[in-house]
Amino acid sequence: MSVWIAIAATAVGCYLVKLAGLLVPAGTLERPLVQRLSGLLPVALLAALTAQQTFSSGSALVIDARAAGLVAAAIALVLRAPFLVVVAAAVLVTAGVRAIGG
Repeated sequence: MSVWIAIAATAVGCYLVKLAGLLVPAGTLERPLVQRLSGLLPVALLAALTAQQTFSSGSALVIDARAAGLVAAAIALVLRAPFLVVVAAAVLVTAGVRAIGG
């Protein structure tokens, strides 16, 4: 499959998903369950992506320097550090563990 065909198919798919969202009746979007789910779904997806990127390598489950960086970021978040400090802590701890581990 050509790269341009894949790009065109993705663009059409994105447009159709957006169009489907616009066609949903307003009454459906005002339901309390839908509003709760729309607030929680992005958090759940981000947590799943973070876990998958941190604890997997190919098809294997691993615990390596990335896990240490995630723990450092979590500690920085608990201490209410600014976002850039959280990212810097994760990067520095991950790099440090990788440097020590070889």
